Amino acid sequence: MESVPTPSQLAYTEDVANLSQPVREFDGRALPAAMAALPWGHNTELLFKVKDPAKRLGYAHAALEYGWSRAVLMHQIESDLHGRQGRAVTNFERALPPPQSDLARDALKDPYNFDFLTLSREARERDREESLLAYIRKFLLERGAGFAFVGCPDWPR
Repeated sequence: MESVPTPSQLAYTEDVANLSQPVREFDGRALPAAMAALPWGHNTELLFKVKDPAKRLGYAHAALEYGWSRAVLMHQIESDLHGRQGRAVTNFERALPPPQSDLARDALKDPYNFDFLTLSREARERDREESLLAYIRKFLLERGAGFAFVGCPDWPR
C-alpha cells in the first residue's frame, strides 16, 4: 500500500525543487566568484527571490562591491534596484560635451526613491520638499550636538 505524503512533506519537496533548480545552473567547479564570496544567507535570498540568473549575478556583484548586509540586499531586491538602474530621463547628451555628459549622467544614474517619506502618489513637489526637510531635521537632531543643516536662503525655515 502506497503512503500519501503529508502537507509538510509536500512543502519540503517543493522547496527542494525550487532551490535545486537555480543550483543546477552551476556545475560546482565554475561557481561565479561573486556568489562563492557571499555568505550563505545572501545566496539563499538570491536563489529564492531572484529567478533570472543574470539579475541574480548582478545583485551578487553589487552586494560584494558595496558591502551590503543581507537586509540591504533584500531591500534592493524588493525595490527592484536592477529594474530601476539607469532610468533617469535627462538631456545631458544633447546639452553637454561627452566627458561632462557622462559625469552628469553617472551622478544621476537612478531615480530617487523617497518611499521612506510615506507620501501619497498625489503629493506635490512642495509637500515632498517639506517632508524631506523635516526628515533631515529629525535625523540630525537624533545625532546630537555637532551637526548642522545649512540650506539655501530661498528654502523654508
